[in-house]
Amino acid sequence: MTKNHLMTSAKNTSSKVPCAPRKVMSPASRLETEARQLLRGAGAYLIAALLFGFSAPAFAGLAEPTPTVPPKTVVEKKPEPNPLCFLDGKLCLDVQERFRFEARDNTFDFNSTVDSLTDDAFFLNRFRLGIAIKPVDWLKFYAQGQDSEEFDSDRPDIPGTMGAEGDNNFDLRQAYIQLGKKLVNGTLGRQTLAYGDERLIGIGEWNNFTRTFDAAKLHYENEKGKFSVDLFASTVVYIINDSFDYSDLFNGAKTHRDQVFSGIYASTTAVNPLTMDFYALLLDEDNPSLVVPGITYPGTSLSVPGTRTDFVTLGARIKADPKKLHGWEYEGEFAFQGGQVSNLDLTAFAVHIGGGYNFDSPWTPRLFLEYNFASGDDNATDGDIETFQNLFPSNHPRYGIMDLFSWQNLQNLAASFRVKPSKQISVQVDYNAFWLANTNDAWYRANGTTRVRPITPGAPNYVGSEIDLIGNYQPFKFLSFQVGYSHFISGAYVRATGPDNNANFGYVQALVNF
Repeated sequence: MTKNHLMTSAKNTSSKVPCAPRKVMSPASRLETEARQLLRGAGAYLIAALLFGFSAPAFAGLAEPTPTVPPKTVVEKKPEPNPLCFLDGKLCLDVQERFRFEARDNTFDFNSTVDSLTDDAFFLNRFRLGIAIKPVDWLKFYAQGQDSEEFDSDRPDIPGTMGAEGDNNFDLRQAYIQLGKKLVNGTLGRQTLAYGDERLIGIGEWNNFTRTFDAAKLHYENEKGKFSVDLFASTVVYIINDSFDYSDLFNGAKTHRDQVFSGIYASTTAVNPLTMDFYALLLDEDNPSLVVPGITYPGTSLSVPGTRTDFVTLGARIKADPKKLHGWEYEGEFAFQGGQVSNLDLTAFAVHIGGGYNFDSPWTPRLFLEYNFASGDDNATDGDIETFQNLFPSNHPRYGIMDLFSWQNLQNLAASFRVKPSKQISVQVDYNAFWLANTNDAWYRANGTTRVRPITPGAPNYVGSEIDLIGNYQPFKFLSFQVGYSHFISGAYVRATGPDNNANFGYVQALVNF
């Protein structure tokens, strides 16, 4: 019997698109079908191929004895000149081209009996071109354009629809002026914001669009570089198909959201061997009745039209340098939130702790263990909310490369093992186990807003586990390749709330960066 071609239900995506029958199978469709079939059983083959392919050069090198080399005088190398800089560095260009093939199976509906439009194989392309003008050492102008495209996918090419990267023709990604030297400066305009491990504020580089803000930022650091602090006020940029990407700052009359995301972020290395960060972040916005199509990055798990959101996030982060601890490393981040989300009183918190060891041996193995927790709401009708708000993070690959989870209503245990057969090659295997912190709250995807399943109080809270395999190869400074495979094993929560088939995801990516 031929499968019915259905779209993923509204429970798996925040946008509803009318169902449409598939077209007559074309060569591209056959490629998609074959890729998905291969993906379902690709785990063992991909692991074997990666380990063989990546280890062969290293074994070949180990076959020959290492000759004795007399000690050499260490000479500090000067930074390599940028081939795209001119006029003694006063004019510099930057170029990036990224191409990725993805294949997904059951990553939205966990239902093998339905051939959903999200069970697909497709291509993503991203091109960037930037120019920096620095006439003097205290003045810099920068502008960067970006073109993002999704090819040969069954889902609509509309950003955010059914999880689509979609199309966003060449648009303005960054445009700012920076005044001041390295130690004290101010940046005004469209720019990126990224702090710490990007668990709360990040660029989202895995995404085909990434994230920018229209912002004003002040930066200070002392001469020894042991202390720095940033103060910023910003509003996130909307990604909109076939339209100029704008923020509330420059088009508030259209969005009526009036979002302001501001904060202070301080960092110090005064206590050896730690980097310690301290921050206070404030998100204030209206929740308008007008919904702007596209990826809007609301920063909250709940946006009820006609309500207001206004809350603060207070946090601290520590990270130890393994080079100063004979290979040992540890880290932690702790955040508390209070205020209101869509007129509901907010009290929430999140924790990340991790530690590991870097072995001083061939292939430089690294073993790392971590635990992540983010609170969830215990009652959707009591007038308050305990769901931790993930703000504007880079969640890939923090909680698995399949991007099924965010840092909210979550308990996560993870183990990671990485080896580097050579300077150009690395292979990493990750294992993640996931539970919901509270089954009275939703399971949120990596974007922090899309609910994978409807809230089911009383259901078991074990969602499942994910095994990831990632290989990297960088033959040149400007060229890198990455291949990844992920397998998700459904747990008791998935079985209790709907279809419970396992899911698979694979990709191959090439990046050229000058």
